[in-house]
Amino acid sequence: MPYHVNMVDQISVPDLQSFKLREAELRLAIEQFYFGYRAFTAPPDRILDQRGLGRVHHRILYFVGRNPQISINTLLGLLSVSKQALNAPLRQLIEMRLVAMDTAEHDRRVRQLKLTVNGVKLESQLTETQMRQLRTAFEQSGANAEAGWHQVMRHLSEQS
Repeated sequence: MPYHVNMVDQISVPDLQSFKLREAELRLAIEQFYFGYRAFTAPPDRILDQRGLGRVHHRILYFVGRNPQISINTLLGLLSVSKQALNAPLRQLIEMRLVAMDTAEHDRRVRQLKLTVNGVKLESQLTETQMRQLRTAFEQSGANAEAGWHQVMRHLSEQS
């Protein structure tokens, strides 16, 4: 059986201390990201739960609201989910009359989605809770925090 050298075994003592400090900083960032996301999604989750809906419904409402007349295929790509994963929650939103589906004028085979009046109201309520959270966090974090946050999120999203 081949012997695998542990990367830490190859590092000098000062470098090892730096390596461990960096690892601790990155673990802290992971924890902050996790707890921040949990706090960010909690208010909308409570609103959605009252209607028997979940986060997948929220994502659909948000992106259909931001992209009226979005095709189902485009939404699938944007959310990076399968047709099977989208089918049940989308059907539920349509049945609840929060999302409407129409046929595209340019191609009768293409189904397009838009929010209904009630869908717009719910999406606005959900998004406003999160905009309040972000607004407060950015204001409390200083002038450069928002730009830095956007840069970090952009780099994270480009890695997927």
